[in-house]
Amino acid sequence: MALEVIGSGFGRTGTKSLKAALERLGYGQCHHMHEIVVNPDQVVHWQRLAAGEAVDWEIVFAGYRSQVDWPGAHVWRELADAFPDAKVVHTVRPEDKWWASFDKTIGKLMARYEDLPLPPHIHAILTAWNDLAGKATFGGVLDDREVGLAAYRRRTEEVRAALPADRVLVFDVAEGWEPLCAFLGVEVPDEPFPHHNLRADFWEVLGGEPA
Repeated sequence: MALEVIGSGFGRTGTKSLKAALERLGYGQCHHMHEIVVNPDQVVHWQRLAAGEAVDWEIVFAGYRSQVDWPGAHVWRELADAFPDAKVVHTVRPEDKWWASFDKTIGKLMARYEDLPLPPHIHAILTAWNDLAGKATFGGVLDDREVGLAAYRRRTEEVRAALPADRVLVFDVAEGWEPLCAFLGVEVPDEPFPHHNLRADFWEVLGGEPA
């Protein structure tokens, strides 16, 4: 099984909603950070990658036809090369809203996770994420708005520059089914587009937001 859809967008750009949408459209179980939270065996792949070791993408994504969110979004170039027939969906949202969400969720978590009573595998994937996206994408600075927004803008520019226009969709989940289904060549479902992962949902998975 090969990936058919690759998500290159940052976390907090509607990736959980896109995951649900892709699963509704028949793209199997969609890989997302949530998949790692509920499947500790996934962590070792990202630890190896963070340590500079080679990984087999067919093994990492065995059983998945689609991928969105970090940590997979960090290696979008590698995935686009490994799965040349896959289409790339790059999720975006208004940048001020993205930063406000990132700052209160991922940014806050990464500043405190080492002292939180999280399961060992969650500590491990957060450490791997920090060694990958945290350092490489944000330069290790996760609490500065301008640094964050510069990284956010740069990613969109890089994806657009690296891929043919007919292979990539820059997508705001607020646009709903139509642009996504047109891009993927599938029918529009007769139901509302899913919307998930409010800020409270993010912390609920981790046992609650720290004070």
